[in-house]
Amino acid sequence: MPDFQTGLVHIRTPTYRRPEALRRALASMVAQTWQDWVCDVYDDDSGQSGRRVVEEFADPRIRYTANTPQLFASRNIDHCFSASNPHGAEFFCVVEDDNFILPAFCAANIALAREQKVEIVLRNQLIEHDSGKPSAFLSATGVLDDLFTDGVYEAREFRMSLLAGIGVSNGGLFWSVRARSPLEIRYSCTATVQEYLRTYSIAEPIYVALEALAVWAENGDQTTRNAELGIGYLRRELDLKRTVQALRQKTWAEASVIQRRGFLTDPRFAAPVAVRASHAGKALLDPRFAGHISSAQLLRLRARGLAIRLLGRLTPDFENFLASRSRVHDGAARP
Repeated sequence: MPDFQTGLVHIRTPTYRRPEALRRALASMVAQTWQDWVCDVYDDDSGQSGRRVVEEFADPRIRYTANTPQLFASRNIDHCFSASNPHGAEFFCVVEDDNFILPAFCAANIALAREQKVEIVLRNQLIEHDSGKPSAFLSATGVLDDLFTDGVYEAREFRMSLLAGIGVSNGGLFWSVRARSPLEIRYSCTATVQEYLRTYSIAEPIYVALEALAVWAENGDQTTRNAELGIGYLRRELDLKRTVQALRQKTWAEASVIQRRGFLTDPRFAAPVAVRASHAGKALLDPRFAGHISSAQLLRLRARGLAIRLLGRLTPDFENFLASRSRVHDGAARP
């Protein structure tokens, strides 16, 4: 029988000028039923507002690092997915300052990883609406409910989720030191794009667990996670959509014939057929999807897809990313 009483968890927490939110995130770690953990807080605030919060806890498991120079949001989040292991941990996760985890998060993920013999678990998260406001409340369903069913997904099967949604949510990932998937993106892009690219980076079996044991804060008006690249909203959105379109096209090209034929009706995915067909239409994929949405809708989607391809931009970094992940995928596919 495996020993479920061992296994240091390294939690990485990026933060920026949200001391109250950080305090809640750290308190959720202290409340874990699995007490063998250490947390590194990476503070991007030059005023070091996070330091005072860490000192309040006086918990030797919580370590503070002031980012010098400032990394800005997307790089601060991305470097938390590094393969570095300074504490000799067995497991890893990222809890952004405005998110938090429920008491069984670590213990349940470790048990699931060991029982299912996988090195990555993608855990469902509840949504906190109006985060940071007195009116804040939790959703009844999780962020993965409309995309996946519970169970193990092979790597290429999991990557097909890009054709039905976003796939990975950063705060739901829990992985071991033995994981082969390169989760740190290391290319210049927004934090939202990183989640799409992280989905494409999965190169081994992954367990999707629909029991929600973490909370994702919906606070688009507060966050700076996508705003530091020095470009306006419209340009950022066009480039995001162009990147997602290209990533979906790449995923489709790499899919097996069986996966393509069964994509719309594959019961492993919970996304409605119309949603899958609409994403495929925007990505300018196989016209067989025409029978699942109206002709007028298909024309609108393809027109939108063509506009995105014309007006959106792909950076050289994106091509470098694809090349790096293709090597990993090829290596993982070999017997």
